[in-house]
Amino acid sequence: MTYPISKNNSNIIMEKSEQINQMQEKMKKIIKEKLEEEMEQEMEEVIGAKKSERNKERVSYRAGYYDRYLTTRVGKIKLRVPQDRNGLFNTKVFERYQRSEKALVTALMQMYIEGVSTRKVKKITEKLCGVQFSAGTISKLNKKLDKGLNKFFNRDLEEEYPYITLDATYMKVREDSVVRSKAVFTAMGVNWKGERQILAVEIGERETYNSWKELINKLKRRKLHGVKLVISDAHEGLRRAIEEMMPEAMWQRCYVHFLRNAIDNLPRRKTGDDVIAELRWIYERSTKKEAKEALDIWIEKWEKKYSKLSEWVENNIEETMTYYRFPKQHHRNIKSTNVIERMHQELKRRTTVARIFPDKASCLRLTRAVAIEIHEYWIERSKYIDMNFLKDFKNHNLFKQKVLIS
Repeated sequence: MTYPISKNNSNIIMEKSEQINQMQEKMKKIIKEKLEEEMEQEMEEVIGAKKSERNKERVSYRAGYYDRYLTTRVGKIKLRVPQDRNGLFNTKVFERYQRSEKALVTALMQMYIEGVSTRKVKKITEKLCGVQFSAGTISKLNKKLDKGLNKFFNRDLEEEYPYITLDATYMKVREDSVVRSKAVFTAMGVNWKGERQILAVEIGERETYNSWKELINKLKRRKLHGVKLVISDAHEGLRRAIEEMMPEAMWQRCYVHFLRNAIDNLPRRKTGDDVIAELRWIYERSTKKEAKEALDIWIEKWEKKYSKLSEWVENNIEETMTYYRFPKQHHRNIKSTNVIERMHQELKRRTTVARIFPDKASCLRLTRAVAIEIHEYWIERSKYIDMNFLKDFKNHNLFKQKVLIS
């Protein structure tokens, strides 16, 4: 039986449709501005000069723009692509963007094909992708995409990575008709050129000793070597895996995670004091001696009011100060896992449309595609850290003393 559409319902549908169109136009504008800005930065790096900048080091000059279209989830976007007189500029924006777009599109399509989605998902995929699809089409797209992703994440790690950061986040995946949280493990390294690189993205059931040990094992089979410092949170399984699999490396407990854990040692409804803020300030000190002096002052001030917290901090804070054994120019970058957490935030932002993945393979495909995009963005930008400071620091006595994971 069919039901007549009332005038009120008709108006609501029209309003919703208009809202969707307006949202798409806003998204088009945002994507256009972001990608054009990125191409302008690429151009500056290639020719060695900003717009209208007088620079003897420049190797070419701008020569206007040409138009190129990019098909996205929100429709076709017209982009102004800069060009130079000597033909040196060749943007990588399109390749990077389309790789992650393909991963997202196949994830959405797979939801529909496998029957785990609702009519709403079908409407979203057809609206955003603009095409109808079959299981064969999805399979073909996935095989092509997976081939490139697997090649990247199985590459040999031929150069040394003195700094390694390990962290995990969680994604929703449908498994056996039940939605479960799956752990997405990420490893990032900094090489002697000072470049950040994504070394691994894997998916597992949850954070355990065995899962982290397996990840580190895979990295070592890919020839990971030269690690001086591992930065991570204090997850028990991860700590054990680092100590067992990378005994040659020092360990830095992320001070941001440490401060979050510190709050758990406060009495309920007692978070309004400056006790945590003042604890955070300790990490602004230039030397470990200064940090220790600030810690003594902090304990003296707060130990009577917050005895449990003070005792916990005194027993555990040493693990968060390993970074003082390294050049002070690197302290900001190596005392926390913030860099990899920002990457995880970007992963979640880019996977919002999928929300619940139809399976682990789909989740891994999209997160890896976005991770490679971030990796390439990092490589093309200026170096993350000046590693010359570490080269000069290598023979320092403090650097030779191993910090054990207690």
